[in-house]
Amino acid sequence: MANPIRSCVLALGIALLAAAPAVAQVAPSAQQAAAYTGVFAAAHNGNTALLRALLDKRPALDARDAQSRTPLHVATHARQREAIRMLAAAGADLNALDYQRYDPVTIAAVANDEETLALLLKLGASAKNITSPYDGTALIAAAHLGHVGVVRQLIAAGAPLDHINNLHWTALIEAIVLGDGGPDHTEVVRLLLAAGANRQLADRAGNTPLMLARSRGYRQIERLLMER
Repeated sequence: MANPIRSCVLALGIALLAAAPAVAQVAPSAQQAAAYTGVFAAAHNGNTALLRALLDKRPALDARDAQSRTPLHVATHARQREAIRMLAAAGADLNALDYQRYDPVTIAAVANDEETLALLLKLGASAKNITSPYDGTALIAAAHLGHVGVVRQLIAAGAPLDHINNLHWTALIEAIVLGDGGPDHTEVVRLLLAAGANRQLADRAGNTPLMLARSRGYRQIERLLMER
């Protein structure tokens, strides 16, 4: 017989994790942004004239704020795409990690910012980085959140389909365990399977994606997982 207390604790833990990547990924606060100077201020505000003048002086592009964000992180959070282009052209690290181990690609993926993500990938940022406190990937985060367009871009960019994070979940499992079974998460599952995601990789308890979808009553996802 299942332990009802253990089941409740597990359900609560999953519910808390559902919002975790978005919570862990911290954008600069209004107070922090107001205190920025130099390249950080120009990047956050999208002041390209000031940024160009500062970049001509060859500043340290790997400078960090209190949360270990670089100017490129700041520009990504603020969706300042021209600043991103300028920083990249000046040699900024497109794969730098902040204090929570988020890179620009994962920041854009979690924000469902498809335009900034497309720019970062075009400039050479990697979709393969291991990021976040969960040792995950941008693809896992996007699958969890049901960001269909982002998932499509990341798959096309070669994101690892079957990476297992420290919760022992893949992108496919997260789309089910932390998804709602609705159209967006169903489409994410379809995209992952079409790309070749392994439907047999199980969670730490030995549950396959099919078992997890069936236990939650996600019938459309269940049908996708049963197709050959």
